[in-house]
Amino acid sequence: MSFFLSDDQLAIRDAMTKLCADFDADYWLTCDNEGRFPQEFVDAISAGGWLGVAMPEEYGGSGLGITEASLMMQAVTESGAGFSGASAIHLNVFGLNPVVVFGTDEQKRRMLPPMLRGEKTACFGVTEPNAGLDTLSLETRAERSGDGYIVNGQKHWTSMAQRADKILLLARTTPKEAVEKRTHGLSLFFTDFNRDYLEVREIPKMGRKAVDSNAVFFDNLPIPVEDLIGEEGKGFHYILHGLNPERILLAAESIGLGRAALSRACDYAKERTVFGRAIGQNQGIQHPLAKCWIDLEAAELLAYNAAMLYDADRECGAQANAAKYLAAEAGFHACEQAMLTHGGMGYAKEYHVERYMREMMIPRIAPVSREMIFNYIAERELGLPRSY
Repeated sequence: MSFFLSDDQLAIRDAMTKLCADFDADYWLTCDNEGRFPQEFVDAISAGGWLGVAMPEEYGGSGLGITEASLMMQAVTESGAGFSGASAIHLNVFGLNPVVVFGTDEQKRRMLPPMLRGEKTACFGVTEPNAGLDTLSLETRAERSGDGYIVNGQKHWTSMAQRADKILLLARTTPKEAVEKRTHGLSLFFTDFNRDYLEVREIPKMGRKAVDSNAVFFDNLPIPVEDLIGEEGKGFHYILHGLNPERILLAAESIGLGRAALSRACDYAKERTVFGRAIGQNQGIQHPLAKCWIDLEAAELLAYNAAMLYDADRECGAQANAAKYLAAEAGFHACEQAMLTHGGMGYAKEYHVERYMREMMIPRIAPVSREMIFNYIAERELGLPRSY
């Protein structure tokens, strides 16, 4: 298997790096300090047609793969934008994959182009406070009523809900006790985020203040039947189809942020003089940073192997999960070491690495925990019995 990038792929990475250079570290520091959404950045991404990088050409996309989308998103985080930048466009880039795969032609033509042009913003309504990673225990209900559905319930950690026009929503259409299989009874919708029937409460959080996270309460939200994706009751299967690309993109983003932190650490180590010499001359500084480089390189190989498998329509569940785990760990340790290299100044916002450290907690926790990845690998690859 070749891991050499083609000229076109290199051009994607270089073009995104050039675009991101217009948004310097102080821009992202301001967004983080003020909790200001990076609209100028999103507008630039939209104007360049990047939101549709992995979407079909007939609906306004570029028709490329998750490999190219990963290169793009890694360049975003590596520029110093971190997850403040990546999360602002992440859902537009990959989130509507279930619509692409399972939606009707009418739905694709109606739903995709406004998202790819950046005219509409969507949020992702899956996680619930009483279910967590146990998606099959979702309680939000979508009950059939006339020519549509009425939704009641609650979603948690819904990013972008403060500004969303649309929501990709997973809700229960058949009671849990009435389904033949646990994986049945959930349905997927892509519909208007109608605030007349919603209450949105922002969640104050540790990092990525520029992109909001929320609790969303549904009070008789009406959804027309034409906004149902695929067949009723098969939404869990449809959501699963989007999990592997999500994990691959998170891996690429984690690697990019880890490299941004490593770059700042090395620059500081070459400039900072203590006891008459640059601290980067000391092996106590050099060796941990060298290990971070090695770990990030290994994670990148695994991530792009998973991306190439996905684009070749081959099984990649284990590789996607493993890439997400390894990249999040490598990125986190690079951010940690960057702070330690800076010493006390690493704690100061003006050096930026403390923001990287806070944001790198996101892929370690979401969208799936390290422990659930271990469970998946143990069962699927090692043949061990289910533990939960």
